[in-house]
Amino acid sequence: MQTLAQNRNLNRVIIFSVIILFAIAVSWGLASRRAVTVGFDGNGEYPIENASRVGTSVDEQIQTLHGLLRENPNDWQSYTQLGFAYLQKARETSDPSYYQKVEEALTKTLEHHSDDYATVSGMGTLALARHQFHAALEWGERARELNPDRTYAYGVIADAQIELGQYAEAIETLQIMVDLRPDMSSYSRISYIRELHGDTEGALEMMQAAVDSGVPNAENTAWTRTQLGNLYFNTGDLQHAELEYVRTLNDRPGYVYALAGLGRVRAAQGKTDEAIELLTEATKVMSIPEFAILLGDVYHANGQPEMANQEYDLVAEIDQLQQANGVDLDMEIALFNADQEKDLDATVEHARQAYANRPSIQAADVLAWSLYKIGNYEEAKIYSEEALRLGTKDALKLFHAGMIAYRLGENAEAQEYLEQALTINPYFSILYSDEAKATLESLKAEGDQ
Repeated sequence: MQTLAQNRNLNRVIIFSVIILFAIAVSWGLASRRAVTVGFDGNGEYPIENASRVGTSVDEQIQTLHGLLRENPNDWQSYTQLGFAYLQKARETSDPSYYQKVEEALTKTLEHHSDDYATVSGMGTLALARHQFHAALEWGERARELNPDRTYAYGVIADAQIELGQYAEAIETLQIMVDLRPDMSSYSRISYIRELHGDTEGALEMMQAAVDSGVPNAENTAWTRTQLGNLYFNTGDLQHAELEYVRTLNDRPGYVYALAGLGRVRAAQGKTDEAIELLTEATKVMSIPEFAILLGDVYHANGQPEMANQEYDLVAEIDQLQQANGVDLDMEIALFNADQEKDLDATVEHARQAYANRPSIQAADVLAWSLYKIGNYEEAKIYSEEALRLGTKDALKLFHAGMIAYRLGENAEAQEYLEQALTINPYFSILYSDEAKATLESLKAEGDQ
């Protein structure tokens, strides 16, 4: 249960955000998963000047910086810029091997200048990318101490706090961030914290503000618009979700996150062939678990188990590659393995470890579902209730809660959870939407007898 202080802090963020939106409307004409990301700042904000040069590709930036460093190996500022260029490269390719290059470049700077704000902040971003959230928080707080008037470190701190389940602290951090600089980075993070607290309308409002504050056709604007589409999808609004994905693809043809989002819409619309085509294109461009799992689920639902298994096998390969480069995907892989009912005892242990490392509502939900899969419904309910403690309107979490209650014979509660899940988003899961509907119908029929 939220304390009065937590509610006041959240309301302060919400109220201030409304003021920001009014200011945008007056100034420009007000025409937002979730743009807060674990890894490189999804909004493309750099804490250093000229780290992202307009009109040049990341590869060109990297080449130029290497040239400068060959001429002057002690140019520590170029090392920092190189580190951030490699972060962007990792973001664009999903190749975790770039993280080692990031670490090497930033470490070179720290050897010359241990208290450089940009470099310390960059180390925090690298830790986020590797899902090392305690380390990320330490780096972020160190950067904030170096310069409390700059906003980048606040984004690192807030992202880490959210992943560590420190929601009240994250609200306070975001309030300072938006007070200092109301922009795409702060708007999108406020959108996410609103989403986590069940304020879907407010989350959409803030993500739209984030999109509107972006530079047209820029990659970070495309990323943020895609998150707006994801928010619409999560509310079951396929029309608006599709609109945002298509707008993104019109601005940046082939943008991989929008391709995957549109593929998910097509799957929900029953246009399976189009969904497979779009998701196949996305996975060819970028191999990440989310895309492979989604494509595998579409194949599974379409009665193509061999094709589904190929995609599911790819998930394990991606996980191994990520682990080899210092990335912890225990929580994400535990949920996938629970859904696949694979090595369930080990899956539960991985879920417990993930929860211990990052006691967020997401980790609580994964642990609850893993426990459900081995039939430990009583303990599963404890973590499911924790996963819903902020009032998050997440259809998948509500489905999990409903099925746990159903197995415990708590039929009224199960019916309520399942009705909420399907009302929020009847397309919430390719694997489980039909099961949710069938279970709800069974509960209603039993209640009518």
